Amino acid sequence: MRSNQYMLSKVESIVFHTINTIFLLILAFITLYPFWNTIVISFNDAMDSMRGGINFLPRQFTLFNYEVIFQTGAIPRAFFISVARTVINMVTSVFFTAMLAYALSRQDFLMRKTFTIIIVLSMYVNAGLIPSYFLNIRLGMYQSFLVYVIPGIVNAFNFVVMRTFMKSIPESIIESARIDGYGDFYIFIRIILPLCLPVLATIGLFVAVGSWNMWFDTMIYNSGQVNLHTLQYKLMEYLQSSQSQGKAAMDAGMAAGAAASAASGSSMVTPMSMRAAVTIVASVPILLVYPFMQRYFVVGLNVGGVKE
Repeated sequence: MRSNQYMLSKVESIVFHTINTIFLLILAFITLYPFWNTIVISFNDAMDSMRGGINFLPRQFTLFNYEVIFQTGAIPRAFFISVARTVINMVTSVFFTAMLAYALSRQDFLMRKTFTIIIVLSMYVNAGLIPSYFLNIRLGMYQSFLVYVIPGIVNAFNFVVMRTFMKSIPESIIESARIDGYGDFYIFIRIILPLCLPVLATIGLFVAVGSWNMWFDTMIYNSGQVNLHTLQYKLMEYLQSSQSQGKAAMDAGMAAGAAASAASGSSMVTPMSMRAAVTIVASVPILLVYPFMQRYFVVGLNVGGVKE
């Protein structure tokens, strides 16, 4: 009897793990295939991609789509601006948000609840785009690199996550440091920040991804300053340009000419190929950074997102 139950349990375990593995593989394929298909299209000949039917490997391998993007010096300069913006914004936002969260997480700070409510309300009620636009102009941040940094120094959601994490730090650690004669700033730098490394990495990843993907503020404030264009804004310009050229070519009846040029072996770009190459160029830096931050991301979000 026990032998039959053991065999039945073993068969059920094998069936469960088999079905579970197949389901997860299908889910992973559904999740990863669109991105892989985008990579394949970006390395495939543009005119050949218009025929469709490209699945797992490029049919006509080429680097021309990327050559078009990097053919001028605008992309390296825009890449530098995006990296500088992301790094500076991440460091300043994490540091000043941590300072604010530490101050409002202390029980002896007067009016901490009032200030916390005011900050949290900004998550649900904000002035909107037009007042923010005029405010940034009045503050002298029009056509300036500062518009990439100053408005995003403190985020209400990041503040709530960080404050919740800091409230879980035992008060005895801080009291011991104060008995030894250390001030609040020393305690914040030497004790609080090292203990908050998981949540700091989590917030840093949030800020870095958001800063890296932003292009709208460049269009509003720095579209006239070529030296301040970010990578995302520059790639968006290339994408719009390729889409306009493709539409103009179709409206002028140049589809046959494009097919003839493809048959003759000349290289061309299409909106689809440019869109694929643009997506890969904009995604690769974040994809390279995220694996190193993932373990901090999971721990920090779990701990900082739970409030007792």
